[in-house]
Amino acid sequence: MLSLSGVGLVLGALFFAAALTPTLVPRSALTQGALAGACFAIGYAAGVLWRWVWQYLELPEPSARLRFVVNATVAFASLAVVIVFLWQAAEWQNSIRSVMQMAPVETARPFKISAIALLTFVALLALARLFKLVTVFLSAQIKRFVPRKVANAVGLLLAVLLFWSIANNLLIGAAFRALDSSFREFDSLIEPQRPQPTVAGRTGGPQSLVKWHELGRAGREFVASGPTAAQISAFTGRPAKDPLRVYVGLRGAETPRARARLALEELKRQGGFERSTLIVITPTGTGWVDPAAMDTAEYLLDGDVASVAVQYSYLNSPLSLLFQPDYGAAAARALFAEIYGYWTTLPKDKRPKLYLHGLSLGAMNSEKSAELFEIIGDPIAGALWSGPPFESRIWRSITDNRNADSPAWLPEFRDGRLVRFMNQNGPSVPADAPWGPLRIVYLQYASDPIVLFDYRDAWRRPPWMNEPRGSDVSPELRWYPIVSMLQLALDMAVATNTPMGFGHVYAPEHYVDAWVAVLDVRGWSPDALAKLKDFLGRTARKTNDTDAGDDNPYRDRGG
Repeated sequence: MLSLSGVGLVLGALFFAAALTPTLVPRSALTQGALAGACFAIGYAAGVLWRWVWQYLELPEPSARLRFVVNATVAFASLAVVIVFLWQAAEWQNSIRSVMQMAPVETARPFKISAIALLTFVALLALARLFKLVTVFLSAQIKRFVPRKVANAVGLLLAVLLFWSIANNLLIGAAFRALDSSFREFDSLIEPQRPQPTVAGRTGGPQSLVKWHELGRAGREFVASGPTAAQISAFTGRPAKDPLRVYVGLRGAETPRARARLALEELKRQGGFERSTLIVITPTGTGWVDPAAMDTAEYLLDGDVASVAVQYSYLNSPLSLLFQPDYGAAAARALFAEIYGYWTTLPKDKRPKLYLHGLSLGAMNSEKSAELFEIIGDPIAGALWSGPPFESRIWRSITDNRNADSPAWLPEFRDGRLVRFMNQNGPSVPADAPWGPLRIVYLQYASDPIVLFDYRDAWRRPPWMNEPRGSDVSPELRWYPIVSMLQLALDMAVATNTPMGFGHVYAPEHYVDAWVAVLDVRGWSPDALAKLKDFLGRTARKTNDTDAGDDNPYRDRGG
């Protein structure tokens, strides 16, 4: 630990400073310190590699005096940059908080950030030196039998395999098993605020094909919440129906196909195909369904709507995407196949309009549930996908092939007849522009890193940083190689900690505009829609901000 690379320290300091600049989501001192320490370690590693390559190529070395003067000058300049950036950190964080309408912070806690960064760097440096010792040891053993350079290469390869095996099979595997068990136990809890329905028509009720205790926490939350016919009618002044919500948890059946069939039978039992609208939902990783989305649709349709969802994981979306990438797609595919297959057998003039919906990982898996070639002869009515992850196949293709004059954070695709993008300010094309027979809307925010992250950001400036930028993005945001990608990766982990209407937390009032476009809602005046937005927005924020414990359907919004 006493012999550190001067070039590495300089590059590490510059990476540390760049990590303090703003990205999309506000950061705490803890997350900022950990990020800065990791960036310092990467910069330091780059400096060590640079120095090694210089010596390996046997390039001329400067004199000791010149090296001392240059090193001292660069080190002083780097230290000055670090101090200036630490001093600016609070202002940069406030530039994000300002556009998200959050209270400013008085200080970014530079000493706490520096201490956490130092601990992070020391831990990573110790790990790197342990790796080096193992590599040298293995190379020395192999050198007895093969030439030196071959032994070095083989030793390095073996060390990589050893560390990867330990990390993947022991650390990551153990962590996965522990998290899976923890989420499973959490999912099985039956909250006292969620008593079993006594109405025969409800999922989990006395005559339901789905047992109440098998619904899981997210399922019980979904079917037991939401507006009633009386609540909808009291707001609209029109007759309304009780919305139908069908849900099958992981304990409902052994396989995705069996759970999908159970969901279909429960939907038929409740009369879901007799409603005017049917929405097939793919939930997030934990099985959570965003109440901001479904409450909105149910108000707009006067309760004349049925929705159905099937759980595919206990893990939250990031962990489910990492450890079970195919589970969600298989479950979404199975549910759509069952629902669509039955729906196509019904008379076209007596069946409901069929839509797809998903948030976050649910949006990505919902995309995969229906193939164009199988529905082109009898198409569904549309889809609303909110906060689609950056790896969403259809979303990525459309965004990459957007109209040249439209921004990456709010694309326009061709004439807008098939696909439209919306954010806090509404659609990217005029609301009265004509639609085709199938309506697809992506609701996304320019401040949502789960949507905008890209591994390529490590070496190229992302297009969403170009002017003009989204109104919810800090004007102080800049791109730095490698560092910006790491910043956005961290942003993804905390993207659900933003106020509602920013980051990865989608607000009811923005769902209103999205559903109006997708569902082709009629009978609502502009004033009535404005009142609905205000009502749903205030209700959701009050519920979320008061932290109503187990009775808060927004509690699991990070799922």
